[in-house]
Amino acid sequence: MKIGLAFLLVFCFGRTAAQERKDTTLILISNITIQLEATQALNDLYNFKFAKAEQQFRWFKQKYQWHPLPYFLLGLSEWWKIMPSIENRDHDDRFLAYMDSTIQVAEQLHDKVPEYRIEAAFFLAAAYGFKGRLYSDEDRKEWRKAAVAGKRALKFLEECKEKEYLSPELLFGDALYNYFSVWVRENYPALKPLLWFFPKGDKELGLKQLREVSFNAFYTRTEAMVWLMRIYNSYENKNEQAMQIAEYLFKTYPDNPYFHRYYARMLYTRGMYADMERESKAILTRIDSGDLGYEATSGRYAAFFLGQLGDFRNNRDEAKKYYGQTVKFAEETGATQSGYYLYSLIALGEIAGKEGDKKLARKYFEDVKKKAGRKDEAFKDAKRRLKNLDKGD
Repeated sequence: MKIGLAFLLVFCFGRTAAQERKDTTLILISNITIQLEATQALNDLYNFKFAKAEQQFRWFKQKYQWHPLPYFLLGLSEWWKIMPSIENRDHDDRFLAYMDSTIQVAEQLHDKVPEYRIEAAFFLAAAYGFKGRLYSDEDRKEWRKAAVAGKRALKFLEECKEKEYLSPELLFGDALYNYFSVWVRENYPALKPLLWFFPKGDKELGLKQLREVSFNAFYTRTEAMVWLMRIYNSYENKNEQAMQIAEYLFKTYPDNPYFHRYYARMLYTRGMYADMERESKAILTRIDSGDLGYEATSGRYAAFFLGQLGDFRNNRDEAKKYYGQTVKFAEETGATQSGYYLYSLIALGEIAGKEGDKKLARKYFEDVKKKAGRKDEAFKDAKRRLKNLDKGD
């Protein structure tokens, strides 16, 4: 995953420690009554029951229209409609509109009601952070907008530091900043000059904070678990811990296609092929049934895993079937530079060669060379295979 300076900025929701509270100001995000009322709605949101979740959030909007919380929750609902297929822009406008409403309401609270200034600053940082997160996605690459949103988020984060305690929610952004400010320096040396003006974080502290948020926060608990899962799997080589979180999230929210897909991916990574086969086929069935959020991106993952399984079992018909589906799903979403797409083409070419159809094999390998970057391993692999075909002619 490409992480730029904007990516760092947009996830800094707060930079404060959860210490002893020093005042008795009523804060909505820490209000137990409101949390109890929101519990089922948040469960519905993460389980892709958006209509039910949004009904509760709209009730919050009627009751607390003066506060940014309901607008932010409605925006979070739109965000999770985006998550399964991040390249799909159908929900962008509604998501951005709710985040803009969060900002507008929070600004009024921030400027006119001193008792709520810090909490309003939190929501301003969060809303600008989520906007920047969308703008900095690799399928959008709106870097200028992302940078502007990140800069505005940082402004309000500084205000949050004035409060020794607001709620465990604030640790979420602090955790991501601590982790990724170091990670970017280690993995993107060219960005170091841009980071001189930002304090260096602490990766271990960031992971510790993410774990704390995943246990103790309310609104950001699941988001923290998602990031902890991704970090463990992609950056920390802690596949077992990532697997535990993936399994928990899928079993807790079985209708969430993103969690379903990630769980299948972890099963594949850990060689749990029987379970992987079951879940991958379930994903394809749910796509065929038109279940909400199950679409081509999830299909690309599931079909590739099943294609690999067909290869492992020396079942060419199964392998061809699922690699072909992978190619089809990838082309539906324009993901023709993804590894799953390119290696499915290579696998199909290899199978064609084994079956004596050199012309078809050549076509597959040529397609890889056209789609892959010249430095990609897939490009080099396809080039080598084409040379081998030429030697055999």
